[in-house]
Amino acid sequence: MTMDRIMLVCSAGMSTSLLVDKMEKSAAAQGIEADIFAVSATEAEAKLKETDNPVDVLLLGPQVRFLKAQFEAKVADQGIPVEVIDMKDYGMMNGEAVLKTAQNLIKK
Repeated sequence: MTMDRIMLVCSAGMSTSLLVDKMEKSAAAQGIEADIFAVSATEAEAKLKETDNPVDVLLLGPQVRFLKAQFEAKVADQGIPVEVIDMKDYGMMNGEAVLKTAQNLIKK
């Protein structure tokens, strides 16, 4: 079984860090192996260039939704899905729902 690598991106990487904790707890409870991490929008590009440990899915915080087209263009050749985290799930810090979204995007 391969470990899914899920990258969350927001303005400073701080608010999504809280969501990462919730997603990790949900993954552990479901026996899912995933490397989930949060970065700022400025750090995201460097992470995407890591070829030895590529990202499987990129989720944007609702506050940086305007960056979606920009990131889609950057990762189009790598086949990495990009999606904006649902505002309600983000606001409620619903780690289980966001994890499910990430997994569904990876399966596509």
